[in-house]
Amino acid sequence: MLKRRNPEVLLDRDGLLDLEYSSETQAVDSYGSLQNGGFIPPRYLHAAGSGGDGDPAYVHCERPANSSVQHAGNYFRDGLSKIDFVLVWEVKHRHKRSSRGQSNTGASEETPEARGQESRSERRRAQLAQWRDKFIQNLQTAGLLMEKEESSGVKKSIHYLKLHAPWDVLVFYAEELCLRAPLQAQPHPDFNTSARVLQKLWVPNIMKDSVPNRPVDYYTCAFRKSKMEKFLGSDDHENYFTNTQRQRIVYEILARTVYGRRKRAEVGVARLLREGAFTGAFPLHEGKFELPRRGMLPDQLNRRQVLFHYWASWLKWYKYQPLDHIREYFGEKIALYFAWLGFYTAWLLPAALVGTCVFVSGLLTMGSNTPAKEICESGGLYLMCPLCETCKPWNMSDICPMAKVGYLFDHPGTVFFSVFMSLWAVTFLEYWKRKNATLAHHWDCMDFHEEEEPPRPEFAAMATAMEENPVTGVKEPYFSETARISRMLTGSMVIIIMLCVVIIFLITVIIYRSIVSVMMFETGSSVLRTQAGNIANISSSLVNLALILLMGQIYTALAEQLTKWEMHRTQTQYEDAFTFKVFIFQFVNFYSSPFYVAFFKGRFVGYPGHYGTLFGMRNEDCGPGGCLIELAEQLCIIMVGKQLINNIQEFVIPKIKSWRQKKALSSVRKAQMTEEPERWEQDYELIPCEGLFDEYLEIVLQFGFITIFVAAFPLAPLFALLNNWVEVRLDAHKFVCEYRRPVAERAQHIGVWFAILEALSHLSVIINAFLIAFTSDFLPRLLYQYKFNNDLHGYINFTLAYSPPSYNQTSHAVCRYKAFRDENGKFKLIYWELLAVRLGFIIAFEHVVFFVLRVIDWMVPDIPESLELKIKRERYLAKQALADNQEALLVRVLAFFDYSVSHRTTTIQPQQLIKQAKRLAA
Repeated sequence: MLKRRNPEVLLDRDGLLDLEYSSETQAVDSYGSLQNGGFIPPRYLHAAGSGGDGDPAYVHCERPANSSVQHAGNYFRDGLSKIDFVLVWEVKHRHKRSSRGQSNTGASEETPEARGQESRSERRRAQLAQWRDKFIQNLQTAGLLMEKEESSGVKKSIHYLKLHAPWDVLVFYAEELCLRAPLQAQPHPDFNTSARVLQKLWVPNIMKDSVPNRPVDYYTCAFRKSKMEKFLGSDDHENYFTNTQRQRIVYEILARTVYGRRKRAEVGVARLLREGAFTGAFPLHEGKFELPRRGMLPDQLNRRQVLFHYWASWLKWYKYQPLDHIREYFGEKIALYFAWLGFYTAWLLPAALVGTCVFVSGLLTMGSNTPAKEICESGGLYLMCPLCETCKPWNMSDICPMAKVGYLFDHPGTVFFSVFMSLWAVTFLEYWKRKNATLAHHWDCMDFHEEEEPPRPEFAAMATAMEENPVTGVKEPYFSETARISRMLTGSMVIIIMLCVVIIFLITVIIYRSIVSVMMFETGSSVLRTQAGNIANISSSLVNLALILLMGQIYTALAEQLTKWEMHRTQTQYEDAFTFKVFIFQFVNFYSSPFYVAFFKGRFVGYPGHYGTLFGMRNEDCGPGGCLIELAEQLCIIMVGKQLINNIQEFVIPKIKSWRQKKALSSVRKAQMTEEPERWEQDYELIPCEGLFDEYLEIVLQFGFITIFVAAFPLAPLFALLNNWVEVRLDAHKFVCEYRRPVAERAQHIGVWFAILEALSHLSVIINAFLIAFTSDFLPRLLYQYKFNNDLHGYINFTLAYSPPSYNQTSHAVCRYKAFRDENGKFKLIYWELLAVRLGFIIAFEHVVFFVLRVIDWMVPDIPESLELKIKRERYLAKQALADNQEALLVRVLAFFDYSVSHRTTTIQPQQLIKQAKRLAA
């Protein structure tokens, strides 16, 4: 293990970026020949064996005779150096051919193609081993300490290279990465509004949990090596930097380190993982997550056990999330996701309560619904026109149950709920901005800005030219903007084609629904005839859900390939482009069917004798209960069905992947049955962290369901709340128990997802306005109450038109259909009056709601006043730390002035003082 580095290693850390770095190249299989616990590169052999005054770079650590004695914790074998990162690669054992295969006959049967393929495979393995050797040598140059372990099996060997960053490396990169240094401890802020409210009301808070070992909160400033004595705990080199900070620094080194030629962008561990030189690169979990069987004090639990017991446990579903512990263990990016998910779930509680009350009010007032009473008591008064060419007329009284149920989703309370949810969505986002600002400051990310990003490994490998970066001045892989725009336009055409495929599937579902309805009517059964629309709608919604999930998987894979082909330079640009593509497609994929039912179904039916057709089939009309109840059915099936399937996938798929990973490593584990697996071996059996994209996408789509179509489905927030309670624990369990520990990443907000949420919240106002105006019966009833009868008596007859005489001659019966038309099929005056009322309502609704939203935006500042005071206090402390140094400089300048005056007769010029001050400052 490396104890100290030679002085020349510290001279220039940019040496690791040297393109023409020359050093000895190890043999392809040199790593497999080393004993566990040591790593001695050839170029350090002379230093290690010279003795005398030499400073050996590496010291070989033999495994002790008693192998059961192990140091506790994630440390090197010396028990002192922390393991900050682990690199893993596998080497397959080469088996000799059998005697039969070595005969002349067998040799003659070996084809040149097979020999050529084997030769290419050998060259590829040699290339990967050379890259790996060069990479590890450059990591040594960067100052990392290393220790190697090997686990051998029958078929392959697994090599683990443990990395440790010593103190001077941590200090150098902490200043370069602008990490925050603690100045003064401060009390933990209380982020939970509910906790403050309950405390003021003297109500016991069952959601509060006493989580042990809460991280200390500090006033901080940017780290400076020259100010080291001003920072708290700087004498404790072992624990001054947190584990996540150490991991971030080591990963920064891994991301910058060259393993080949710069012009080929052979840089960084990410590309080595992609090429297959390494099979894993991850920081270690801090011990087991299972709680000890014997009694142990909560303060003695490791951080992973604390998260498992106080966060990932299903028994803690009603408790606040320990966000500080999550941030300390996983970093700010993951902690911000869970903070946002928890905040959103908490805000769903009032929305779910109001939505449930609106639904219950519909249940309680169902008996007072005059139109439904008229339908149920009409008997044979209203003979309705046939719903298909081969169907028979039917009585409106047959749909009595559906008329009553339809009232649950179409009554005055749903209008109020639409307005409420529009205001709720914007208010939620405004208060999230406040919460986000508070967390960003609390976690020292408020002033964080991503540095100039290096090119993505895939971009670097596929770029066609090299150009100088105007920021860094270094030549980098380059891809012309013209070619990229051309590819993006081509990709847009592919997206449009895929959206057309979605529309084709939607038309297919519509045709399926029409065929099922006709089949139900032709059975002759009164039950099937009255429920034909519901049966067709529910079955088609299930088919649509299956197509949605299938197309979502196909398009996500296609969008990934398109985004790679577009050659975005940085990872941020790549992720934003990929997010935009997938969200646009999933928006159309999930919402196209509800949009069709809400705004298009029943609008192009025509009238008896002049029905509109699609592929020879009559355009479908809304069911007996109206389009709103069909929309509610679709939303319930698509939203709830998607949530159930996603939760099952999130529970089952990680288990399957983990089982496959353990099965692949079973041969190595069987060879070591007598030994307890080490921490790095256990973590390698876990599955790699898949990021947060799918988690954000799932919840953002859910946000669209509960805001855009909430007028038709007031129970949507309740189902979303129940799902999110499960989602938080499922995600927590995945990150704590089933994923390898991800690299801690900094972030100050949730990124592009917030812009998407804002767009959805504003779109929901417009969609709900049109939904109430054109899909709901709220405005027709309101107009009828104003012009004709306040009690809605005769409303059903008001909404029905008589079939034209030409149609009556062919069908031999006068029938009714739902429309505002005269006997010739022309629109009545009331239709145009109602249209004016609908358009006026949309304009008034949008203007009033958007005005209130702007007022809320103005009244709720993005940064709380208490946070502004903390920011000022922190800046004051930072200035004080700098002021001490300035005062010392001033004292030295004045001493120089006094000395000059006492020893000289000439006058001291101001320029002399300035020059001396600059010299002392330097």
